[in-house]
Amino acid sequence: MDRVQREIDKVKDFAHTEFRSITPVRTGNARRNTRRTQAGVEAGYNYANRLNKGHSKQAPDGMTKPTVEAIQAFVRRI
Repeated sequence: MDRVQREIDKVKDFAHTEFRSITPVRTGNARRNTRRTQAGVEAGYNYANRLNKGHSKQAPDGMTKPTVEAIQAFVRRI
């Protein structure tokens, strides 16, 4: 059971790193307020939904969809 939990934690860490890396940067607020929680990743800023819907040239596909795709590829590798 401990091994399974470690693998789940690896996926959560990967998801957080990936989500944060594709979060657009203007002032740094969005990246600074993206946190890894027990459940996964939390975007703790009031315009997260706008960014996630592609309202940024830096992340036209948002952050969730590309992160989910990256997680799927990561899980297939492990």
